[in-house]
Amino acid sequence: MSFAVQMKNISKTFPGPVKANIAVNLHIQKGEIHALLGENGAGKTTLMNVLYGLYGPDQTEDSYILVNGKDVQIKEPIDAMNVGIGMVHQHFMLIPNMTVAENCGLGAESTFIGGRLNEMETKAKVAAISHEYRLDIDPDILIEKLPVGLQQRVEILKILYRGAEILILDEPTAVLTPQEVDSLFKTLKMLQEKENKTIIIITHKLKEPMALADRITVLRRGEVIGTVDTKDTSPALLAEMMIGRKLITMTKDVIKRGEKVLGIENIVAEDDRSQIALKGISLEIHAGEILGIAGVVGNGQRELAEVITGLRSLKSGKITLKNLDITGKDPRYLYDHGLAHIPEDRQKTGSIGDFTIAENLILGVHHQDEWYSSSTRGVTSKIIKFFDWNKINLTAADRSERYDIRTPTIFTIMKYLSGGNQQKVIVARELSKEPILIVASQPTRGLDVGVIEYVHKRLFELRDSGKAILLISSDLDEILTLSDRIAVLFEGEIVAIEDPNETNEQRLGLLMAGHKE
Repeated sequence: MSFAVQMKNISKTFPGPVKANIAVNLHIQKGEIHALLGENGAGKTTLMNVLYGLYGPDQTEDSYILVNGKDVQIKEPIDAMNVGIGMVHQHFMLIPNMTVAENCGLGAESTFIGGRLNEMETKAKVAAISHEYRLDIDPDILIEKLPVGLQQRVEILKILYRGAEILILDEPTAVLTPQEVDSLFKTLKMLQEKENKTIIIITHKLKEPMALADRITVLRRGEVIGTVDTKDTSPALLAEMMIGRKLITMTKDVIKRGEKVLGIENIVAEDDRSQIALKGISLEIHAGEILGIAGVVGNGQRELAEVITGLRSLKSGKITLKNLDITGKDPRYLYDHGLAHIPEDRQKTGSIGDFTIAENLILGVHHQDEWYSSSTRGVTSKIIKFFDWNKINLTAADRSERYDIRTPTIFTIMKYLSGGNQQKVIVARELSKEPILIVASQPTRGLDVGVIEYVHKRLFELRDSGKAILLISSDLDEILTLSDRIAVLFEGEIVAIEDPNETNEQRLGLLMAGHKE
């Protein structure tokens, strides 16, 4: 048995201190598809960032990395590329206003004598690799003209252009439709079977490694729990390895639909480039109902959430909350009238990176009297209030425990948390309110299966208590599991409203891609 990668006793510590990897041993066989599976914060991406040279490991005497049996020192990505390792990151590293060929050639350009770029040679090489690996990408097309699924193919093409024999893909299906996932899996299988490429998939999803990988290594809290052959395991066993217990199977009660809570009438709104993103959308959400929004990222989901929550202005249309016209109202007004919002971007709009966890857990309601212990009149006759830090800290400790926010202390600065733990802070804050309407955009993105289970349970509880919930998610399993109705969004329009009991992933995927009835 020969190994493409051997990592021995690899540890990585971040400030805090946060131990992301603890003496990890990993062996990747040549020519296999190997899945790294684990909950958020398990250390999967950190470990692969060490292998790719984005992070340096902690210095220990008995740690080393072997690539194809040779001891290597990988201090930066160019070192990884030079030994045949390429990485496709979760967030694509492409330049939208450049062509496929130009993106592939960046940093590895073909040149004439004297240094002038040889664009024709680069284009010909990209076309040849695209044909050889059946990626079917036009080298001359601009990245911004490509759908997300084809952009991912460009990322794969880019690392093949640099001669990668070991491909690392971080959460590769996060923004793909089911049809695009199937296409990606066929491409990866072809690279393995026809070209003997070694492929490492980083994922927190249980179905993907079962469908694709030969072997699966599970990490939990920075340590390897075990490596198993896919044929000898199951999603239930993998989930138990990931979180240390069995998952609870949840059932959805029959809907008890009440009065209309949110009304959206013919709303039109622009995106950040002043292009029309929402084209006359009308929707209603009732008390005791979860309305799911399905769609490929970039089809108006973000704009829809932002106009409802007061973060984006409308060009026309009307929004009501119960009988109250909230068109154009600011977020504080909406919070005070029963809105909760889990935003899509946890760092830009969901939290303040330089604040502590405790401070972030009261954002949006921090002006309300319950968080103050006393007040006094200042010299200018203005009322000065003093926070009740004891109550704030006790509340933060309780929510940190219930939502499994992994941190040494509630006084940890937000920006030092992993992305998933930042998401837990936001979910804990918003779902702990007593709202009448919850707008949840990607609420479980980056969360582990145990916390996803808790969030889903809490959303069901809120629904059953009569709350109205707008759920926007790129995870079709989540949409189908939680929703009472599903609205499909394509290019800023609602193209269908589906009953989750009468539809499936394939049908939703076709609607999301713009296929009509």
